[in-house]
Amino acid sequence: MHLHFDCFSGVSGDMILGALVDAGLSPRALRKGLTALPVSDYRLTISKVRRGAIHATKVDVVIARRQTAPRSWPRIRRLLAASRLPPWVKTQSLAVFERIADAEGAVHGQAPAKVHFHELGMTDSLVDVVGGLLGCHALGARTFSATPVNVGFGMMKSGHGVLPVPGPAVAALAKGCPIYSRGPEMELTTPTGMALLTTLTRTFGHLPPIVTGAVGYGAGTANPCGWSNVLRVFVSAAADADATPETDVVVQLDTGIDDMNPQLYDAVMERLFAGGALDVSVTPTMMKRQRPGVLLTVLARPEEAGALTHTLFRETTTLGVRSRFVGRTTLARSMRTVRLPQGRVRVKVVHALDGPQYRPEYQDCRALADKTGLPVRDIIDTVMRKLS
Repeated sequence: MHLHFDCFSGVSGDMILGALVDAGLSPRALRKGLTALPVSDYRLTISKVRRGAIHATKVDVVIARRQTAPRSWPRIRRLLAASRLPPWVKTQSLAVFERIADAEGAVHGQAPAKVHFHELGMTDSLVDVVGGLLGCHALGARTFSATPVNVGFGMMKSGHGVLPVPGPAVAALAKGCPIYSRGPEMELTTPTGMALLTTLTRTFGHLPPIVTGAVGYGAGTANPCGWSNVLRVFVSAAADADATPETDVVVQLDTGIDDMNPQLYDAVMERLFAGGALDVSVTPTMMKRQRPGVLLTVLARPEEAGALTHTLFRETTTLGVRSRFVGRTTLARSMRTVRLPQGRVRVKVVHALDGPQYRPEYQDCRALADKTGLPVRDIIDTVMRKLS
């Protein structure tokens, strides 16, 4: 089973719980699963609500007795370790709270072991985290993906005073995750939601090609006027894991050049690939005043886009570089080696939806052709026959 989280209005622990129940998670199974957690001062309430134009499920953790002292990370770790939770749920729960402890420690200048979670150490946040993971486990989810996350904007009140949105903990947890700001002036993403999401997946992008089995909507607590404050989850039967297209978000850098020696592009492309570029292309185009030029396009991971932009300024005559985030869908691939009488050839195996495809590495084939005097196409044909 594959779950895709559509975070157009952010993400929180209770929104994940609500979306999973709305998508078919049995409330009875959820409550039964939570009995494995050695915490009993709460009850779950589940209701149908409306957020903007969308009907959704709201799951609330109602505390019977309010805690006065926050739980520390070591205490939560001992509590989870002593639980009777399924191994996957226990491992993921520990990973979520470890991420939160690291983030809170970095924000407050403390070692993670000394972090007290305050609001996040309360029973409701603990049940949100464990309940969300129990829900994923009960639905049989094995793979996960998500859209970029809307964090909201403006200022918010917290136990530490008035803070900017996203709060420092969410900002720390969001490292490596594409985020943006839109909608009402409020916090849309909580530390619990961000920690859960980034523990489950590092695959962020547009909705991948899936066959949807169910769609669930989980309501947030806030109900701002004119805004659908819900998390949407798409549930899909898992296809062959190797053949499932992967989605992510990359940065596209574009620059138009009409005054550079064409001989230099070979060196420019080498420097860009050495700097981590995922792809580089040069497309002929017409520039202003009808001058022939080229459009140089680079695809890069977000964390490497800045350095590659500097490479473009250093290695080309450009005066400006455009950048934008783009979604990318790729087929999974792996490498294998084929032994021929003449030597070895590496082969890229593309896990396509209709079966594996084989792409012999051209440079290996050419090296054997130069070594033996055979045509390159004969080497390629021999490799393909070995693979058939």
